[in-house]
Amino acid sequence: MDGVDLRHKLESLARSMGATYFGVADLTPAKQGISEQGGEFLAQFPRAVSHGFVLMDSIVNALGYHNNVAALHTYKYHWQTVFFRIDSISLMLAQAIDKAGFQAFIVPSSQRVDKDKLAGVFSHKLAAHLAGLGWIGKSALLITPEHGPRVRWGTVLTDAPLEAGMPMDEMCQDCRACVEACPVHAFTGQAFDRPRPRSEIFAAEACDRYRRNQEQILGVRACGMCDYICPFGRKK
Repeated sequence: MDGVDLRHKLESLARSMGATYFGVADLTPAKQGISEQGGEFLAQFPRAVSHGFVLMDSIVNALGYHNNVAALHTYKYHWQTVFFRIDSISLMLAQAIDKAGFQAFIVPSSQRVDKDKLAGVFSHKLAAHLAGLGWIGKSALLITPEHGPRVRWGTVLTDAPLEAGMPMDEMCQDCRACVEACPVHAFTGQAFDRPRPRSEIFAAEACDRYRRNQEQILGVRACGMCDYICPFGRKK
């Protein structure tokens, strides 16, 4: 099976399992950063298959009632359930790639391996951006034109010769909705228009500390205001 046929098969498989987004990323330009974050093993893969599952609008919209226990619990339950679906899709894609005779490595959808840096081994946002599915906004989230940040992502790394997409230009422009809505002002407002440390865009420690405080007060570690407030994806 050649790369074109395999790509079509993978996309059909992902969409049949509920994925709204599908793309392939050329990881070559980001090889150094991938190596620094996840090691040389991950940096050896030249391609990433990226797929996205859209969150339900009704659940994300309920976050407008920001300190409502029911809204926060339902939101957290929803994206946890979505992560299980994403991992199932990644597994099926990886098995199809393996069966075609190529390497495949699944990146878990919900991952945190560095407690100090609050980071995983690989950035799903990076793969989706390089695949041309969206851009990384001022909220440090992957923003899609149609659904904004209301998407959760899965990634399968591979050496299969799949045709890759082209990165999408940033479209946030002067918008500061997420910057102003963040309860702890964790976003600096800087655009992700060039390689730069995450800390110049997003204070991850402040966000994590706020959500841990929410858990002590409301019994649930969640926020989601950056998902809720983004104009991209909000239905008028």
